[in-house]
Amino acid sequence: MSMDDAFPPFEPDGPDKYKDNQHKRLREIPLRYLVPNIVTVLAICAGLSAVRMAFEQRFEAAIGLMLVAALLDGLDGRIARLLKASSKFGAEMDSLADVVNFGCVPALILYIYVLDETKQFGWIAALIYVIAAALRLARFNITLGDHGRPKWQKAYFTGIPAPAAALLVLLPVYIGFLGLPADWITASFVSVYTIIIGFLMVSNLPVWSAKTVGGIARSAVMPMMLIVVLYVAALANFTWTTLTLSACAYLAFLPYSVQMYRKDGRKHAAEHAEQIEKTDS
Repeated sequence: MSMDDAFPPFEPDGPDKYKDNQHKRLREIPLRYLVPNIVTVLAICAGLSAVRMAFEQRFEAAIGLMLVAALLDGLDGRIARLLKASSKFGAEMDSLADVVNFGCVPALILYIYVLDETKQFGWIAALIYVIAAALRLARFNITLGDHGRPKWQKAYFTGIPAPAAALLVLLPVYIGFLGLPADWITASFVSVYTIIIGFLMVSNLPVWSAKTVGGIARSAVMPMMLIVVLYVAALANFTWTTLTLSACAYLAFLPYSVQMYRKDGRKHAAEHAEQIEKTDS
């Protein structure tokens, strides 16, 4: 049995692309198409390895692998665009990886760490979070093809993005390493907190997306680099304090993001009304 008989051909853009030219199915796939998908697979491996570390009560390593998975998740899409290797297959792989890495993995780590103290209630909270992550990513995939959405709204996510939700939902773990006891009372509050984060993912909360930033001023480049170095150094030396402050800062930013959204909405509504007035005149 040949390899072609044992495994279906890798078609990064789908079989429809090849239905009119069957000989193209036999050509070699450029290596650049494989690189982003390999990075995505490595992200899944890092996420699932984080669960193993949690089962072994090695939560420091589990959080570290979660951060590695988040880093790889941020790289795969950029690598695909850099190599001009974006594909439908890669987009689907990325979404499935996000469900695993930012849905299942943080929920399981949190359950093993503290939610199991409340038994059924903690497990229900973990389930709600995972389902919310899957729903949020499914909605995100649909909105990617919504060309009727106003351009200014594309600067905002609808609901908390899955990677940010994973950072937030693990806040009790960070605080736990700073001294918060993992008892029944704490687990009860954490269960409620987990459910809230899940609902924020599937809500209509507008969250500003940094991906829309086209560039920064030349004068801000050096300070920005120093800030990044400072943050990485703080993360390496004061890991739990830095992660706690990062999660709290993100939560504090959400009301400000809503204000930005409303301000942009009023601004574009005024501009639209002005254009209509000029057209009528």
